[in-house]
Amino acid sequence: MKLIINPLIHGYIDYATVVIFLLAPSLLGLGGVAGMLAYALAVIHLAMTLVTDFPLGAVKLVPFRLHGWVERIVGPALLLAPFLLGFEGAARGFYFLLGAVIIVVGLLTDYEAAS
Repeated sequence: MKLIINPLIHGYIDYATVVIFLLAPSLLGLGGVAGMLAYALAVIHLAMTLVTDFPLGAVKLVPFRLHGWVERIVGPALLLAPFLLGFEGAARGFYFLLGAVIIVVGLLTDYEAAS
């Protein structure tokens, strides 16, 4: 399978993901742990994106390949979060969807591409 997401496009997707995590509590009514987790993940995802060595990274400390391995853990973890944390309704759907999107983006990204 040809990998179709290059480092630049992946960077744009990462910043969009940060915005999605930031907006989800307000737009979907995520409260409690589900809302706080969304805000925490926005901050963590932004920090990771800013320090990744790829075109849209600011500090370029983390190799893009390592960034990919982190996302390979985060995607499945988001799929498990609703079960582990007891999320239902919109929170469950949100974390399932974001987990699936992160997995698909990870499968389509060329983490070996030169920055």
